[in-house]
Parts: sequence; structure tokens; C-alpha cells
Amino acid sequence: MKNSLVIILILIAMTTQAQEKTIYDYKVETISGDLISLSDFEGKKVMIVNTASKCGLTPQYEQLEELYNKYKDDNFVIVGFPSNDFMEQEPGSDEEIAAFCEKNYGVTFPMMSKIKVKGDDKNPLYHYLTSKALNNHSDNEVEWNFQKYLINEKGMVEEVISPKTLPNDDKIIEWITAK
Repeated sequence: MKNSLVIILILIAMTTQAQEKTIYDYKVETISGDLISLSDFEGKKVMIVNTASKCGLTPQYEQLEELYNKYKDDNFVIVGFPSNDFMEQEPGSDEEIAAFCEKNYGVTFPMMSKIKVKGDDKNPLYHYLTSKALNNHSDNEVEWNFQKYLINEKGMVEEVISPKTLPNDDKIIEWITAK
């Protein structure tokens, strides 16, 4: 009887782990139109950030790029998702956004196609990022442009960072550099 109970508990635990979602379960479109799987970033720490070109926080692109250049060889990547969800501060096409990011900030970190990060038609990845039932971390809302999601090497949400927190904040640097 005791052995049967242990086996049942192990099977339940294995089933729960098998159903646990990660960012690796999602495919996204790059700003140039290619479809990629976020599993391409498996084993890396990932910062997912929703961006906008006409926002008071837009200068964060500069710090994001500096952070990416400093740590990209240390299993770290930033993935930007342009969004027009906040006061229409990202009205451009993917081509216009890419040109803006290159010209004004020299962005080389991966940028994705413009998406919705809130509302009923938000991108499935953002459903995952904002739903505790899916991410096993927290229920949250995207507050504004440049909200940051820190994803561990296993593809799981570890921290949600306020849009006002700069990318080079000590808390973020410590997270990137922690082994």
C-alpha cells in the first residue's frame, strides 16, 4: 500500500513537471519576418522587454544595447518586442522600427515583430509572461513600455522588473552575473 502511494505521487509529480510551460514553448516572428523558436535561447538568461520608439523611456534602448554587448558572450540575451499598446508610442511598421533602432541606438540584440502585450488579443508569449497559471511565478500586467521579464536558463520567469527601472540597475546586473 505504501509503495503504491509513493509510485502514484511520483507519477503525479512527473506529470506536473512535464506540463510546466517555459518560454521555449513559444515561437515568435523576428522584426525581419523570420519565425524563430525561443528554445533557440535555451541555457541562456533572457531579458524580454516590450519597447516603443516614441516614449519617454525610449532612451533605455541605449542601456539595453550596452548591457547586451557587455554580457552577450556570458549566456545572456535581450529580446525586444515592439508594442503600440501604450498611448500609440510605437506607430511604425517593423521596417521603420528596425531602422529607428539601428540609426538612433545601434541595436544589435534580437528584435521581434511588433505585437500586442496587453488586452484580449495579446501575443501568446505575453499570456505566458503575465499569467501565474502558465508561468508558475506571478500574475502581472504589463505596466508600460520597457517592462522587463528576467528568464532563467531553464526558460522560467524569475523576476518582473518595472519599466522605470533602468536596464543597468544593480539588481539586474547582479541577476545576469549570478552563477
